[in-house]
Amino acid sequence: MREYVVVFLVAMAVTYLLTVIAREIALRTGAVARVRDRDVHDEPIPYLGGLAMLGGLVSAYLVARELPFLSTAGDVVFRDAGVVIGAGALICAVGVLDDLFELDALTKLGGQLLAAGFLVAFGVQFYFFTVPGGEIFSLDPAQAALLTGFLVIATINAVNFVDGLDGLAAGVVGIGAGAFFLFCYQLTAINNTSRATTAALLTVALAGACAGFLPHNINPARLFMGDSGSMLIGLVLSAGAITLTGQFNEVDLSQGSGSGGDASLVLLLPILLPVAILVVPLLDLVLAVVRRTRAGRSPFAPDKQHLHHRLLEIGHSQRRAVFIMWLWAALVAFGTVLVSLYSGPVVVACVAVATVATIALTFLLPRLHRPAVLNDPVAEAPERL
Repeated sequence: MREYVVVFLVAMAVTYLLTVIAREIALRTGAVARVRDRDVHDEPIPYLGGLAMLGGLVSAYLVARELPFLSTAGDVVFRDAGVVIGAGALICAVGVLDDLFELDALTKLGGQLLAAGFLVAFGVQFYFFTVPGGEIFSLDPAQAALLTGFLVIATINAVNFVDGLDGLAAGVVGIGAGAFFLFCYQLTAINNTSRATTAALLTVALAGACAGFLPHNINPARLFMGDSGSMLIGLVLSAGAITLTGQFNEVDLSQGSGSGGDASLVLLLPILLPVAILVVPLLDLVLAVVRRTRAGRSPFAPDKQHLHHRLLEIGHSQRRAVFIMWLWAALVAFGTVLVSLYSGPVVVACVAVATVATIALTFLLPRLHRPAVLNDPVAEAPERL
């Protein structure tokens, strides 16, 4: 665990420091988010935060190769991690071009397909599923490529959709990456196997990169991650989960619920967790597509009716709206991991209390913090003894 903490801190520190350089590059190249009708910021903000996050991931990967324990993990762990980072660099480059020249949606989709194809070509893909009961469902190359590409591209676009408020995407993905790291680490502990896995390495580095970027991105943001960042972290999150199925055999996965958890969830969590973490933005994506197509518009046409816009409408401030969506992400991510690995009344009670608290904070905070109406004689009248 100590070496994973080092990887997290390296990714966080390097990302934090590189954001200053990324901001300067963005200002000099004109990669700036100009104010549009659907935006919530009221002044131009530089893009290219994804470059800093990529630098943090690469630095964490290079340091991990030299650490005493992780360096003995074997070629597969670092090979697959290197493939994912290479695909991340590719999608980050596409995002940089979009931040500079505003690429059309089909061109960006082509870049996403290229990055997903890169993963598949170098063996980072789904191989099999172990269903409850011990049966193995193997995937042929075409099925594996299609499922891998679908999950990667869906996650990339879900993160891109949620990147609408300062600190929102980085926080949601950082929380999800942290939850998946704990799942990977605890799964290896339960099965008494090596703690060094590609999934754990990638997700802890991703969590660190997101943590290092947040101080510059929280409202009021000094730098946006842009498509270079949102597509990068979406790809690394989904690809990190995918690598888990290639490095654990069916016996390991089927025994993952050894502490009384739900075996079916353990078996499917490498697929379900990226979706579960991003269930709110994925729901937002589906609703946006339905809303726009019903109105006769392109499903890629922007608007100002996303879920984070709705939170602002019901009375949350920007920071509080981001905090609420972080809470929902944490509830889904850590709740899914907890239920999959453990069972019992304590687990159920913890998840139930967290759910009630999150719902209450979502809908009660705007009422408790409603601003006083100006020139209201009742609000302005002095209290009487």
